Amino acid sequence: MGALALAAYAVNGRSSSLLAPSVYRGPRGVPRYALTFDDGPSESTPRLLDLLESHNVRATFFLLGANVRRLPGIARAIVARGHEVGNHGFLHPYYCLQTPRAVYADIVAAQQVLEDALGFSPWLYRPPFGLRWPGMRAAQQDCGLLGVQWTVMPKDWKWSPQQIAQHLTERIRGGDIVCLHDGRELAVNPDVRATITAVRAFLLHSATRWLRAQTVSELVGILPDVLEGDASASIRAAY
Repeated sequence: MGALALAAYAVNGRSSSLLAPSVYRGPRGVPRYALTFDDGPSESTPRLLDLLESHNVRATFFLLGANVRRLPGIARAIVARGHEVGNHGFLHPYYCLQTPRAVYADIVAAQQVLEDALGFSPWLYRPPFGLRWPGMRAAQQDCGLLGVQWTVMPKDWKWSPQQIAQHLTERIRGGDIVCLHDGRELAVNPDVRATITAVRAFLLHSATRWLRAQTVSELVGILPDVLEGDASASIRAAY
């Protein structure tokens, strides 16, 4: 039972770095948080960018390689408008159904597409479904990636805008990393209106609570050149 519990924690524990280095929050006790979006870019992403700009908010977008290949212009627009981008894999598979070699290949393929489209190498990575698996550590090391999990994630792919916004406003704390979605895995032209509506309500609420949105890198206090080693150990030690 102990071995099974350890294995489950290694794969799915948000604070685990047993299979690959990662962080899941910033320092507590600060009036800051990071807003992140997975599964983009999509045809809906520009509307979200307009909303974030209207609130002077910068976010971190974890992009799927296949979607970047389909919509490279939108991926570049995310960066051009001041946001941070990270690797979210290429095809959004369940890594637990893949071999370590396939996991490695999915991450590296996405990194290459991002480099080709954007002209630089992202340094953050979020695994599909947040699940870690063998092969991930080697890919992160070779690509210079730090894994990023989350502290708060409403089910914005199925909940109403009211439910999403309520979940966020009731649970958000300083140092949190919020996970939302501007895409729906590999879907073309996905409907993310609920997410956008909820984000608008949440940003209005968080502003009244003196919480300031930052990118993940800003929140955890890390720069790309820090990732030469196992950065997560030194970052977590500060928390």
